Amino acid sequence: MLGWIADFLRSLGIAEPSGIGWLSIVFVFVLAALCSSFAIPHVRSFGMRTGCTDAPESRRLNREPVPNVGGLAIFAAVLTALVLATLLRSNIIDEVKVYLLAILSGGGLSVLVGFIDDQYGLSALLRLAVQLLAASLLVAVGIRVRVTFGGSLADVYSGIFTVLWVMAITNALNLIDGVDGLAGGVGLITALCLVAVSAQDPARAAASLVLAGLAGAAFGFLRHNLRPGFIIMGDSGAYFFGYTLGASSILGTLSATDGTASSAGNTESLLELVPMMLFLLIPVIDTSQVIAHRLRHRRNPLSSPGRDHLHHRLIALGLSQRATTFLLWGATLIANLGAMRAMRMPWVVILVTALGVILLLVLASLSRTRSGNRMQ
Repeated sequence: MLGWIADFLRSLGIAEPSGIGWLSIVFVFVLAALCSSFAIPHVRSFGMRTGCTDAPESRRLNREPVPNVGGLAIFAAVLTALVLATLLRSNIIDEVKVYLLAILSGGGLSVLVGFIDDQYGLSALLRLAVQLLAASLLVAVGIRVRVTFGGSLADVYSGIFTVLWVMAITNALNLIDGVDGLAGGVGLITALCLVAVSAQDPARAAASLVLAGLAGAAFGFLRHNLRPGFIIMGDSGAYFFGYTLGASSILGTLSATDGTASSAGNTESLLELVPMMLFLLIPVIDTSQVIAHRLRHRRNPLSSPGRDHLHHRLIALGLSQRATTFLLWGATLIANLGAMRAMRMPWVVILVTALGVILLLVLASLSRTRSGNRMQ
């Protein structure tokens, strides 16, 4: 029996089924899920007491004030899980500590600016400036998109592409956060599929751990956020999700040798962003069509919100909010599985990942009613 289990784990790309490498990923996921689920009711109470809520208005779908501080719980859950994971796999954490610190620092900055923007409102230029700073942290530590052109300016182009990629994904996740459960579900699906990819390479431990924490936090949050949601992640959570997914997707094989990272270690080629875009296809499509629509009507895409997102269009066609969420979940899963296949992942890995994602989404949906009743 144990031999069959070991063979099955190897077929999924786990080189050492008896080791603690893959167990550390499971540990981070479970711990982040528990921390997020436990923290959400307390963070929601904080939001209600302090007035940190989204009030109903024409472009929003909620009919009563809803706390918008879910991102605080999500960030705290990921941070707690990764810190405690050092007790389980400290050797890996030590090797990639600078990269984890960069992602968590940039993520924390994203959470801060998102929280302030939700409560007081910030100009689009200020938000973009902070996002630029957060993305630049990645470039500074060597997490970047590798380019193979430009000669002596290759590093400059690399930094530019990295910043644009991370900022684009950060805002794409924020823009799609308009229906209960949508952004959380998209984040959960994408993070789990990226974990399945990064876990194939033991040297991508940093990406695997960050993504596992993000997926776990998304699962814990989602069971409180499905319609009718009693809390939303707000800009703080959406920015954190987008930033972390964008950073982790280009966090390649990190190997420290004589104090330096290998030239192929901490970079991804520009062409490799193509399948990465498939992982985030739905947010990218939504953002692209929103920008095109607003420019066509001579509106500023950054400062003129409206009901022109994919979810708004689907609801206008007669779908319910829950049906809209489930439909876009399905499209996200299909796009992610296609991205995995484009990266030549084995079919067994793709199938197990799909079943795992579906199982977690079903569990989150089924547990939604009980968690909602406790909050009322």
